[in-house]
Amino acid sequence: MWKALDIETWIAGRRSDLDRVKGSVSEIVGRVRAEGDDALIDLTKKFDGIDLAEIAVSDEEREAAYDQVDAQLVDSLVQAEVRISRFHELQRGRDLWLQEMEPGITLGVKTTPLARVGAYVPGGRAAYPSTALMCTIPAKVAGVREICCCTPPPTSPITLVALDIAGVDEIYRVGGAQAIAAMALGTETIPRVEKIVGPGNVFVTAAKMLLRDEAEIDFPAGPSEIAILADGTANPRFIAADILAQAEHDPNAACVLVTTDAALADAVGAEVKRMAEGAERREIIAKALDHSGYIVASDLDEAAATVDGIAPEHLSVQVADPLAILNRIRSAGSIFVGPYSAVACGDYASGTNHVLPTAGYARLYSGLDVNHFCRRSTVQMITREGLEAIGDAVETIADAEGLHAHAESVRVRRRG
Repeated sequence: MWKALDIETWIAGRRSDLDRVKGSVSEIVGRVRAEGDDALIDLTKKFDGIDLAEIAVSDEEREAAYDQVDAQLVDSLVQAEVRISRFHELQRGRDLWLQEMEPGITLGVKTTPLARVGAYVPGGRAAYPSTALMCTIPAKVAGVREICCCTPPPTSPITLVALDIAGVDEIYRVGGAQAIAAMALGTETIPRVEKIVGPGNVFVTAAKMLLRDEAEIDFPAGPSEIAILADGTANPRFIAADILAQAEHDPNAACVLVTTDAALADAVGAEVKRMAEGAERREIIAKALDHSGYIVASDLDEAAATVDGIAPEHLSVQVADPLAILNRIRSAGSIFVGPYSAVACGDYASGTNHVLPTAGYARLYSGLDVNHFCRRSTVQMITREGLEAIGDAVETIADAEGLHAHAESVRVRRRG
């Protein structure tokens, strides 16, 4: 259950199995494109075993959901919404900034929120109200006018409450690849969106990748994972607790400890075994631990380089001088610094976002934030003085490229 890992083998095992489902997903997308709502109803019956009377969740259902959710949980979700909103407000840039770079040449950037986005929140057998908050609050903070959400039936009251607290405009009880297709292509009930965000299973991820020409997506997101970088000062119980917290997500979740201390690796292994035996989700944890283990590095430089090679979704740094290590890390979805920064805090209520790239995609993508929901346009304002300052350079380069009309568009202005 707890073993030394070959890092290359471990990384290769995190690759998503998208090719296996591409054919099936393509068929689903084709049906939604051709049949719209009828396809959604039929596919929901086929995959979820549910006859959909209504695709859209009504306002009355939203209100009724509060009566089915414990008041303390509602209060906790409200607290989480406040913290998530507060952190994401800090990410907002200026709607427009302009800077005079030299006399007569003023440049800047105009930031415009997307008009309509869709969020996918997994569900069906379980409820993920935290994901409902994480996917939609950044869009709200960015200023997106319309936010819709698809979540599989049976729709959880807890998810409905979370989406209502986040201020989502529309909720649809559709899941899987068909939900992604509906948001990307549009149906009679679900208007199409400009961007789709949110995690899901391999079918959801494959649909997002397949439909990128129809709607922008956030990034590929698969089973959860954690890397822990630790030295001999780390508390093995804390590390083991973080490992089990990720392992209970999914049988395909994976955890890796990268340490400079072989004795710590052994101590963590003993704690993992002890804690797993009494865990409520021990069957899921046991399967996830098959993908988990440790790597002993010769020093912290090697440990940091190993972590960078993994590019983990979550990275916990538990060493004597964590800030020094932080500066060496280039690729990680979300970083938790110090022994008391439990990854679960970021999952729920610290304020950072838990929708993150997995399977090494943190080398290419950043986690979900306000910028995902905006477009940026450069702006330039050039006076006659400014045109004279750069005119010779523009004309010379344009003529060298053989684009003489480009050069003439400047010359005609300079001639007056």
